[in-house]
Amino acid sequence: MNTKCPNCGAVHSLDSLIGNDGAADLIKAVLEFDAAIGKAAVRYVGLFRPAKSQLTFARTAKLLGELLPDIKAGQISRDGVVYPAPPEAWIYGFQTAIDARDVGRLKLPLKSHGYLYEIISKWQPANLPVAAATAKPTAAPASKPSQTLTAAAALQATKKGGQS
Repeated sequence: MNTKCPNCGAVHSLDSLIGNDGAADLIKAVLEFDAAIGKAAVRYVGLFRPAKSQLTFARTAKLLGELLPDIKAGQISRDGVVYPAPPEAWIYGFQTAIDARDVGRLKLPLKSHGYLYEIISKWQPANLPVAAATAKPTAAPASKPSQTLTAAAALQATKKGGQS
């Protein structure tokens, strides 16, 4: 049985993948990921491929292995600050990096995960309202109550007092 890499187009037999230590490590690393994150992560790791050669199985497994602890922890550390990194943030980060490549904003091959971590550090959940929309209106300064309302309240109090 042959398998084809959707990233680079390489074709390998399943036997050769399992028999190759680097490929076996890669398969093991991919199986550690959630399916959606794993698929996006494999596409992202393609950004590390040198222009004139292929990314080795061992290097791919190493790159994925570097991400796994932070993905499992659900957080990243960037410049000494810890940021939440739920699965949605990782998928967003992987896709944003791939999109940046597609429009020519990314210098390839990537050398580290710094760009990805920068994207994730700025990620905001989609269900959170925008800060400007959540700003509470400032309360009007307390002013002297109107004489009409004061008189009506006094009349109501007198009326209730008279019925008791």
